[in-house]
Amino acid sequence: MTDPKKMIINLALFGMTQSGKSSAGNILLGSNDFHSSFAPCSVTENCSLGRSCHLHNFMRRGGQEITLQVQVLDTPGYPHSTLSKKHVKREVKEALEHHFGQDGLHFALLLQRADVPLCGQEALSPIQMIQELLGPAWKNYTAILFTHAEKIQEAGLTEEEYIQRASDTLLTLLNSIHHRHVFQYKNRNSLNEQRLPILERIMEFIKENYYQVLTLK
Repeated sequence: MTDPKKMIINLALFGMTQSGKSSAGNILLGSNDFHSSFAPCSVTENCSLGRSCHLHNFMRRGGQEITLQVQVLDTPGYPHSTLSKKHVKREVKEALEHHFGQDGLHFALLLQRADVPLCGQEALSPIQMIQELLGPAWKNYTAILFTHAEKIQEAGLTEEEYIQRASDTLLTLLNSIHHRHVFQYKNRNSLNEQRLPILERIMEFIKENYYQVLTLK
């Protein structure tokens, strides 16, 4: 029987190699489930699912305090330095169906480094993969997670100014996904200071979707 005082949200991470997917996944989970390291090549080769501990009294819904648990699917970077598009796509498709096929996906998070402009065909590859895997409804279940957002502060810009100066490619993408985006700052003192604002923002997106999920059967 489903516990009305508990909510599980399902998230999948997409992005180019070294965009910070595994690191972001660890922040979302509040743990070190995913191997994350700097390398001149793709590090993640297989999909893996991580589950967070319970966040008690995270939010209120229907007048009740709700405990939140986060499930995050980490995926190989794409384009990948050693794996073909066909292999990566099959790997991710099978993992999505296996882990979220019954319960559905709340959001796909497209990881984009804030210090790297979104431009060129290669940069669009993860977006194309999301479209192919999620189908026509992808725009309603996709948000951008900007990693390395501390670089924005170092440049003396606000988040709003950063978006205003973004490439046409990025602005077009933001328009298509209803401007759903969130910034990840690694220069904040504690893990919770990094984690909670991101989860709160993602919950806003989920509420906008009336808590509906994308079915992957």
